[in-house]
Amino acid sequence: MGEHKERMLRGELYRDNDPELVAERWRAQELCEQFNRTAADETERRTELLRTLLGKLGEGSWIMPRFQCDYGYLVEIGANSFLNYDAILLDCARITIGDDVSIGPRCQLLTALHPMEDHEARRQRWESAAPITIGNNVWFGGGVIVCPGVTVGDDTVVGAGSVVTRDLPARVFAAGNPARVIRLL
Repeated sequence: MGEHKERMLRGELYRDNDPELVAERWRAQELCEQFNRTAADETERRTELLRTLLGKLGEGSWIMPRFQCDYGYLVEIGANSFLNYDAILLDCARITIGDDVSIGPRCQLLTALHPMEDHEARRQRWESAAPITIGNNVWFGGGVIVCPGVTVGDDTVVGAGSVVTRDLPARVFAAGNPARVIRLL
């Protein structure tokens, strides 16, 4: 394992144009493209491709095409979870999705971070990443965006179009940009 991959996995600054990381993203893109080209009745083929791509795909879980991710092996999905059309998972850090989770269409889980103060580091393609953790029995409405480093607690519902910039506790309804707790569930 090369230096930049090690740095990425530790959450440190790394170069995203490192040849090893580029090759891993190409592999993931090829598997995503194969998955996205499958016919509606090719359930077994879809599952086979997802099990090859992802770090974990729990029993009874499924993803609708179009699906995109950076690496795949950093994504773990629990049992009986569902990702609807057009999910984007930028998994430069671990993304953990619990059991019985429903993720609406066009949701984005984004772990990548870029230096804000150091514009030269951004220009040179340095970045870092922070993990995202989604608890059990969580429901995201369509178009939810989850930012790096966020944890969403069990049984929480996030309203459509919300941008989750910080942790959400268990058993709440949250919505807005940035998402805020509206009420307890």
